Amino acid sequence: MSIKHWPEQERPREKLIHQGAGALSDSELLAIFLRTGTRGVSAVELARQILSQFGGLRSLMSASREEFCKGFGLGDAKYTQLQAVLEMSKRHLQEQLMRETVFTSAEHVRTYLSSQLRHSHREVFAVLFLDTQHRLIRYEELFMGTIDAAAVYPREVVKAALHYNAAAVILAHNHPSGVAEPSQADISITDKIKRALDLVDVRLLDHFVVGDGAPVSLAERGLV
Repeated sequence: MSIKHWPEQERPREKLIHQGAGALSDSELLAIFLRTGTRGVSAVELARQILSQFGGLRSLMSASREEFCKGFGLGDAKYTQLQAVLEMSKRHLQEQLMRETVFTSAEHVRTYLSSQLRHSHREVFAVLFLDTQHRLIRYEELFMGTIDAAAVYPREVVKAALHYNAAAVILAHNHPSGVAEPSQADISITDKIKRALDLVDVRLLDHFVVGDGAPVSLAERGLV
């Protein structure tokens, strides 16, 4: 049965309008993005098939162009649409952080870092450079690693902080495995960077580890 013949409260678009996007399943959200299904297959059922093929929304959204276009019912048009949606989301969150202090928008910081780092297949080490009011000056990915490691140099973090005239920084990196538990190496490099920044009077506020769930704060664990 076509979606237009479903009860109104079960149609993804109407459900989003009346209940908000958070009420929709992954397949319903993807169905709205796809807009149409194929012959004999509704957009929701097509979305379920695609998610099953890719193993979930995270894998679909982080797929390369080549991988994405292999999906049934997908192609370059959908790929470019998805990339545009992801980039708009990142820029929207970045604008919020540039207007607000990080202490009043901790969830925005977590959401922003997730949007930037969660879908990377390689380990990425990034820094949020903040002004004296702890508003965002610049987000920069300083180091790229392999799937399980990144070479991080404290002097480069200090150099960038001075370049942006930052008063404080927040560190962040992802675990491509999806497990956001900080490692001993994460704790060690945080301490080294903190001591290096102290020499130039720049505060290290936090270090977030990004995985599949909410990013883990080392500061909240008393490790900064």
